Amino acid sequence: MSTINIAIDGYAGCGKSTLARDLAKALNFTFVDSGAMYRGLTHLVLHSETNMDDGGAISDLLKSNPSLEFADETNHLLLNGEDVEDSIRNDKRVANNVSTVAAIGVVRAYLKAVQQSLIEEKSVVMEGRDIGTVIMPNAELKLFVTADMEERVTRRFLQLQESGKELSRDEVRENLASRDHMDETRDIAPLKKADDAIVLDTTILNREEQLTAALGLYSDLSD
Repeated sequence: MSTINIAIDGYAGCGKSTLARDLAKALNFTFVDSGAMYRGLTHLVLHSETNMDDGGAISDLLKSNPSLEFADETNHLLLNGEDVEDSIRNDKRVANNVSTVAAIGVVRAYLKAVQQSLIEEKSVVMEGRDIGTVIMPNAELKLFVTADMEERVTRRFLQLQESGKELSRDEVRENLASRDHMDETRDIAPLKKADDAIVLDTTILNREEQLTAALGLYSDLSD
């Protein structure tokens, strides 16, 4: 096969973003962080002062065809050529509103077209919440990453501490549970395991072990 696409879906705090990045690097594939793209459009909505409850206004905003690309060296998200990585990772307004923006139909349709254009001529590892079910339904390998809630809380809590953010474990747990509910119950492209996806439980796996497991599943494609 000339190109091989790998879809990685799953819950927040399971390590899917790190796994996808590591796997793409190991295989020399292109890594696409779909969540960053949703955060990028959330940044755009907020900074344009568009009412995110107004579907028509959001649609009008997208008619300008905002470009979303990843910088070659850093993989930072470029929104209309501007590096917005710091904002989409550290602006609380982005974090608090991205699930709302991601549930808007015109936003999902716009990013679906952008994301599918990225897989036409290159091998890609793409992670998100609807990659195996909607964006890359014909991906050669689909992984659905999960982990025990308390392990997810611990990972996200430590991640936030390292970035200087002060949240209690209870606040982190509440945030993860809220995101799970919104992702699983939204009307358009909800988070769910694709029928042909392989579940990868990372609860007791460290970063290196997760990569080893994924590489083993990839190698099975050629067996």
